[in-house]
Order: sequence, then C-alpha cells, then structure tokens
Amino acid sequence: MKSICIKTNNSKCINYLLNELKNTSIDKVLFRFCKFKHYENVVIHYKGEDNSSFISQVSSILSFLVIDELEEIFYKRIISHEYFYFDKFERKSIFDICFDIISEDNNAFFNKKYLSLHHSFFEYLSENKSIVLEGFINFRIPEYFSILEEIVDEAVNSFVVEKEYLEFISLLKLYINSQRATCEFVHLVYFKDHSIILDKDKNIISASSDLLNAKYLSDISFSENDIALNTLLNIVPKKIFIHLINCNPDEFIKTVSLIFENKTELCTDCNICKIYMNKKKSELFYK
Repeated sequence: MKSICIKTNNSKCINYLLNELKNTSIDKVLFRFCKFKHYENVVIHYKGEDNSSFISQVSSILSFLVIDELEEIFYKRIISHEYFYFDKFERKSIFDICFDIISEDNNAFFNKKYLSLHHSFFEYLSENKSIVLEGFINFRIPEYFSILEEIVDEAVNSFVVEKEYLEFISLLKLYINSQRATCEFVHLVYFKDHSIILDKDKNIISASSDLLNAKYLSDISFSENDIALNTLLNIVPKKIFIHLINCNPDEFIKTVSLIFENKTELCTDCNICKIYMNKKKSELFYK
C-alpha cells in the first residue's frame, strides 16, 4: 500500500484537494482529513498495484491546485517585486494582461507550467510519503516560477508598447487639433496592403514620401502605411471617408480613427468602393 500525506494550513487548498479526491477516477483509494499539531493533513491511501499511476494522478491534482488556486497570488508577487516602479493602476493592468496571455486557446504556457509542476511533484512523491505544500512550492519548483516570470515579462512588454502607442496617438491628436484644416474632406481607399488618397474630385493625391519631415513618425513605424498617414497629417482634412476594399478595419485603420476621431467615417459599399473593388478584381483576373 502506498500512502501520501499532504500538509497545509491553507483552507482553500484543503477544500480543493478533498473535492478533487472525492471525484477522482483512481481505483482503490481511501483518503481522510485530520489535524495534527502544526498542519492540517490530507492523507491518501492507495491499495492498488500501480503506484506510478497513482502518484502521477496525485501529482496532476496538485499541479492543477497550484495553477487554479495559487497562481494569481504568484503573479501579483512577481509584479510587485520586479516591477514596483509602476504605479498601482499600471500593475493592475499588467496583471490583467497576464491572464489575457494565458487564456488564449491552445496556450503553450499552460502546457509548460503543467508539465513542470507535474514532474516536480511526481519526482518528490516517488521518494517521500509526506509533502509540506507551502515549503515545496517555495523551494522546489523554480522552473515553474521562471515560466511565470516569462509570462509577466511578456505582459509588461505588451503594456509598455500599448502605453507608448496611446501616448503617440495623444501627441498626434494634439497636433491635429492645433492645425487649420487645408481641405473639406478626402477619401482614403484602403486595400489592406496599401492605400490611395483621393481629393474631393476623386483625383489621386500624391503621397508625401519625405519621411524625414514626417509629423512625429520618425520614432514609431506603422508598416507600409507610414507614408499614407504622414500625407493625412500634412493635409489635415476636416473629414476622412475611409473606404475598405475587401478588408476589415485593422491596426492602421484603428490608428487613423483614433488620431482623427470624429473626423473619420467608414464605408464599404459606395460608388468609390465599387469602382476600386472592380478594379481589384480586374487586376487579379489579368495577372
């Protein structure tokens, strides 16, 4: 018979373990909860022959316990310790981004965390009859914490990029609001991979290719749309009609809409849209 005693004074962990053991599919298992001098204990007895399978399933339960019940605390601890120079609200944003990262479908981080924890628990329980949960977590799963630090680092990078992006947008909005408009409106015909700017008479406006004098674009790049954005910033129209040709709003369209705010209007089915849709089809046909 193989027996394992899990020691902890964390009531949340105790309840989690008892509930998981109650619903376990492991055969020939008995368990009980008891209090000794220093710890509350969950004692598990296995009367079967496959000790390795039993230890593996207990290790799986303990791994999920750490991930489901304790991981949130670990993220907060890492953020507070490593990124203390961010204010309270910024740290909360970073914390939220951590969960955005790990909640993605088929998330590779989950597999890394689970396999690391399972291996650590399995190796220890194969050689020991009892485990002090808090002590084990604090001293025997450094690889798991390295993975959490990797996730936090990624969250911080995402936060900083988004913060710089919003500051950049704010700067350009200030610039737009300080300038006098040079025309009533323009048409931005957008094909996902490139764009065309038309004046009110539907004539093509020559794009400004002088990025050395671009309005605040020397530090931040928006892929192949830099020139189009710079042209719009030089023109400063009162209104921009954005014609989406067989595509959906993407990061570039989002950026233009944020900078020019209520001066933009999306369109997908006007005469200009139809003309350029047909033109695009003709180009594809004759390729």
